[in-house]
Amino acid sequence: MVLTLPLSQLPHGLPPCAPDLQQEAEQLFLSSPAWLPLHGVEHSARKWQRKRDPWSLLADWGAPVPSDLQAQRHPTTGQILGYKEVLLENTNLSATTSLSLRRPPGPAPQSLWGNPTQYPFWPGGMDEPTMTDLSTREEAEEEIDFEKDLLTVPPGFKKGVDFAPKDHQAPVPGLLSLSRLLEPLDLSGGDEDEGEPAGGPGGGTAAASPCSAPLGRASSLEDLVLKEASTIASPLEPPKPAPQEQWAVPVNVTSPVGDFYRLIPEPAFQWAFEPDVFQKQAILHLEQHDSVFVAAHTSAGKTVVAEYAIALAQKHMTRTIYTSPIKALSNQKFRDFRNTFGDVGLLTGDVQLHPEASCLIMTTEILRSMLYSGSDVIRDLEWVIFDEVHYINDAERGVVWEEVLIMLPDHVSIILLSATVPNALEFADWIGRLKRRQIFVISTVARPVPLEHYLFTGNSPKTQGELFLLLDSRGAFHTKGYYAAVEARKERMSKHAQTFGAKQPTHQGGPAQDRGVYLSLLASLRARAQLPVVVFTFSRGRCDEQASGLTSLDLTTSSEKSEIHLFLQRCLARLRGSDRQLPQVLHMSELLRRGLGVHHSGILPILKEIVEMLFSRGLVKVLFATETFAMGVNMPARTVVFDSMRKHDGSTFRDLLPGEYVQMAGRAGRRGLDPTGTVILLCKGRVPEMADLHRMMMGKPSQLQSQFRLTYTMILNLLRVDALRVEDMMKRSFSEFPSRKDSKAHEEALAELTKRLGALEEPDVTGQLADLPEYYSWGEELTETRNMIQRRIMESVNGLKSLSTGRVVVVKNEEHHNALGVILQVSSTTSRVFTTLVLCDKPVVSESPQDKGPTTPDVPYPDDLVGFKLFLPEGPCEHTVAKLQPGDVAAISTKVLRVNGEKISEDFSKRQQPKFRKDPPLAAVTTAVQELLRIAQAHPSGPPTLDPVNDLQLKDVSVVEGGLRARKLEELIRGAQCVNSPRFPAQYLKLRERRQIQKEMERLSFLLSDQSLLLLPEYHQRVEVLRTLGYVDEAGTVKLAGRVACAMSSHELLLTELMFDNALSALRPEEIAALLSGLVCQSPGDPGDQLPSTLKQGVERVKAVAKRIGEVQVACGLNQTVEEFVGELNFGLVEVVYEWARGMPFSELAGLSGTPEGLVVRCIQRLAEMCRSLRGAARLVGEPVLGAKMETAATLLRRDIVFAASLYTQ
Repeated sequence: MVLTLPLSQLPHGLPPCAPDLQQEAEQLFLSSPAWLPLHGVEHSARKWQRKRDPWSLLADWGAPVPSDLQAQRHPTTGQILGYKEVLLENTNLSATTSLSLRRPPGPAPQSLWGNPTQYPFWPGGMDEPTMTDLSTREEAEEEIDFEKDLLTVPPGFKKGVDFAPKDHQAPVPGLLSLSRLLEPLDLSGGDEDEGEPAGGPGGGTAAASPCSAPLGRASSLEDLVLKEASTIASPLEPPKPAPQEQWAVPVNVTSPVGDFYRLIPEPAFQWAFEPDVFQKQAILHLEQHDSVFVAAHTSAGKTVVAEYAIALAQKHMTRTIYTSPIKALSNQKFRDFRNTFGDVGLLTGDVQLHPEASCLIMTTEILRSMLYSGSDVIRDLEWVIFDEVHYINDAERGVVWEEVLIMLPDHVSIILLSATVPNALEFADWIGRLKRRQIFVISTVARPVPLEHYLFTGNSPKTQGELFLLLDSRGAFHTKGYYAAVEARKERMSKHAQTFGAKQPTHQGGPAQDRGVYLSLLASLRARAQLPVVVFTFSRGRCDEQASGLTSLDLTTSSEKSEIHLFLQRCLARLRGSDRQLPQVLHMSELLRRGLGVHHSGILPILKEIVEMLFSRGLVKVLFATETFAMGVNMPARTVVFDSMRKHDGSTFRDLLPGEYVQMAGRAGRRGLDPTGTVILLCKGRVPEMADLHRMMMGKPSQLQSQFRLTYTMILNLLRVDALRVEDMMKRSFSEFPSRKDSKAHEEALAELTKRLGALEEPDVTGQLADLPEYYSWGEELTETRNMIQRRIMESVNGLKSLSTGRVVVVKNEEHHNALGVILQVSSTTSRVFTTLVLCDKPVVSESPQDKGPTTPDVPYPDDLVGFKLFLPEGPCEHTVAKLQPGDVAAISTKVLRVNGEKISEDFSKRQQPKFRKDPPLAAVTTAVQELLRIAQAHPSGPPTLDPVNDLQLKDVSVVEGGLRARKLEELIRGAQCVNSPRFPAQYLKLRERRQIQKEMERLSFLLSDQSLLLLPEYHQRVEVLRTLGYVDEAGTVKLAGRVACAMSSHELLLTELMFDNALSALRPEEIAALLSGLVCQSPGDPGDQLPSTLKQGVERVKAVAKRIGEVQVACGLNQTVEEFVGELNFGLVEVVYEWARGMPFSELAGLSGTPEGLVVRCIQRLAEMCRSLRGAARLVGEPVLGAKMETAATLLRRDIVFAASLYTQ
């Protein structure tokens, strides 16, 4: 029985229990929402009055303390002896203030790409100042003697201020004084101390000079002066060259590496095959963390070196960057390396996959951007692999390789992979000097699969066997095969003439003939099992024509057709329905099912990747491709065919270069499958010349050449960093390497010359010798002026006409010094050579050069300088016949002799033979010699010469002014007083030696200075452009517009000006994208008349801004004209991009423009990258509206087939 009691009967009521939370929440928050505080309006307009304090905006943290006080204690007692100020390291380092690797990492979102406002890391090879250097410099500054060590010549000035007291001038050490001249003559009354040097401790330097030795007795003052002149030091000798530093070390790849596995017992990576010798040599150096340059033929296995470096970085837990010249190659390498290593990332303009991976694959432009932006990826970097380094020869993009190589930090090792180049050692030497580390050059010319080169002249089934061997696998050139091909071609032409008449053309170039040639060739190759084949054609249109013409050709089996069909279905399934029905997609699918393929830049990217993958599987039997297919991954074929040996390089048609031919021919021969590779050159018309074929097939590949040029992005990126200078970048470029590689030797020579100059005596220029320096300068200037005038004479038409047979000239070269000669014959070639009869001394056979003794240096007097001081034989007059170059003729006289030049030349040649050496000369020779001697005796200071202005009618300003200056100098020289002094010869020789040393020092200083840089004038012009446009200030500090331009990848000035002119802000996103297409489109064309008025006005405004920039460039001295600068813009795809951004399907775009689909896709992809750059720049400048529009524009562009993901990344 349950007893229920009322609540009142319990002493304390019911026990406590928890309330129902759900009901309580419903009651409080749902049933009565007015209870919630947020619905109260009494606090909604509450305001707290803030006290204004504008000075708080100016408050800033103080600068970090750069130094600290360190106590100095007694080592035994510990007693404090004093305090010393020491510099602190790493004080407040940041990415915006320091280039050091010790600076803290930047924000995590910027760790990959960096930031345009960050500093780059310190480039390797440049001297980074350490704290020790700074403290040493500071101590040196503190120890300046303000009385003796102050400079008197300001930087950039040639002369300074002489602060020495001028009341009493002490005699210069080592110079002759009157007492020293009179002392040997036993004249009394001389002051013994007068000739001794004064000046305190410095006076002892006279003992070291050659003229300070005691002079012997002499019978006269003249003998003494002549004796002193003979004791002058010998002429200036060049200093001994310093030993050459070897930065490029060639590695012998012929000797086998027998102890490879003993040296590397646990390799970081192992292959299923045994590496070649050159691969083992490279791996050994990689294990020692050396930088290597591997130059080998295509398909030789250079990728093995890259694979080992990637594996080594994974083993060391560091990172590797693999750079390629083109985006397609980056995608292919990503696929290959991901299958091999797994931990691989890809960075391209529009794709970012696994950026945290240990191996990152990217284009060289992206690595350059990361280096300039101070990406933290560089910290962990151990290797940078440059594939296809010979791409540095590219005129447009080659500068990127040089910039990256210069900017790489010191801790990064370099691996360079290249095709065979003749100057690999020179290029490696440049990098070694640049980075101050040895580069090991591993070069091999051996091919894993040797090649055989043929000529094919057939064009029908009857002639499909006309295949003639021209170059065998051993490298021997077969002229027999060449002549056989010529005969076969000639025989067919004669039959053609008999059948159709002699007036019929011998070469019918067109699709019909191409079809016959290719059908017969492919039938022959198929019968000999030499498929697959790559046909290189140097035109996109001809590629399509040749593939489309082979409609009757079917090279695949039913099983292969099924495999191709399934692969196509799987790859095209990612496209939207209308994109699968594109004409190019349908046409390519039909070709692929028959085993044919086409590969060029006009093909859609996804179709190119399908063709590449099917070709690598062996399902594409015949591939018609352009030159770009030979760049990059290893996709060899059994046979390579050249449609022609001529290509258009953008300006003219020319033959293939040896390097281009070797690069493409290297695709022939599959390693492990084919004993030899076959290369065939089609002879559709006449057979090419044998010399041209020999040059193309066996010539040396093109050398690696610098394409370094200055860009505004480079200048601005370096100007914003105080520690880096654009001049340092120019000095380290490959173009400056020939002149800069001897810098160390120049520095040593300069130091040696400075030492020699300090040991020389100062010449006496007092009294009668006061104008001696001017006399020397006048003589040097007169000689240079005359040489300049003579060069202009010899370059002029009238000057060369005057040098006819019989003309008397003054000859000056190494063999003859101002000797008279008469011209006998003049060669009719482009480089004129003058056969001349010249007076000379009779050769003395008895004396050897050692018996002659030292020759006394010539001291020029006014008559020697003003005139020519003609050579006169001392003994019997002799003659010789010499071949003179135009530079050997010092003057052309007004005299003309009547001579028989041919007869005199034959007689002289005859008398040079031992049998006729003692025969007397002919009367014509004797007469000519006597006439020349008579003229020389009548005019010892030179015969009257032809006036360049009056006689030769040279009206050039430099010649006229030079003639006036020469006459003025002659007057000054004749009025010189120093030549009347008995001490003139000795003092002149001293001054000349001193001036020669100074001139050589000036030359070496110029070579070591920035002024010798080839691009320095252009640099100053470009900086002036930036200064005029407001990108940098007068001090060279980068302003806001300059920082915005740094964020642009191309057309930095034009984009920045458009942004700051608000030319883009008022437009819609699709209109902005359409206008910017003119900056990235590569196919020229007109925008068309169907554009909206807004776009037409926008195009005109962009052109107007470009014209304004071009005019500023011209005004600052740059060579590029305004028309050329504006002509870089192509607005042919404005309508296409506009409609694409508005959502038009790609299948409907084809009717708007005749541009190939592949080029349209490339333009839109590059345009999306530019929109992202502008988005970042807009955020940097504080333009959120423009930034949002650029983000929207990039989103509108990124859709459908244009941005379909690469098959290699799936």
